[in-house]
Amino acid sequence: MTLISTRIATLKDLEVLLTFEQGVIEAERPMDPFLKKGNINYYNIEELITAKNTHLIVAVSKDEVVGSGYIRIENSRIYHKNEKHGYIGFMFVKPSFRGKKISGLILESLKNWAKKESLNEIRLDVYHNNPAAIKSYERFGFNKSLVNMRLEF
Repeated sequence: MTLISTRIATLKDLEVLLTFEQGVIEAERPMDPFLKKGNINYYNIEELITAKNTHLIVAVSKDEVVGSGYIRIENSRIYHKNEKHGYIGFMFVKPSFRGKKISGLILESLKNWAKKESLNEIRLDVYHNNPAAIKSYERFGFNKSLVNMRLEF
């Protein structure tokens, strides 16, 4: 069995992370008719790597980067009990490494960082029509909260 570990992403990981970003977009495009056609980007990956309030990690098998995820400290709404929370994004695992609980390893690492930063809550967004991702997040302990709705005219 191959050992998978996590580490902080560096600018040397930028090229592979850019391919992961396109993998996320490719997976989500069928779920979101509001995405623009053509080449798009979700993230400023360089900023995710260098920002002080963000912790971007990669999962590594031997010397190969096989997954990613970040957590960013954000201000909560003034009426929420936790003044700040961690927001998780850029969750991606290479297709050939899926089913090996790598996303759980990444989430655990991000949660541990949030605890070190004295956060008491983490949040993420997931498409309602992505049952595999929802099931994975629920297994980790996440609960559904709001439903985001749109109307295009």
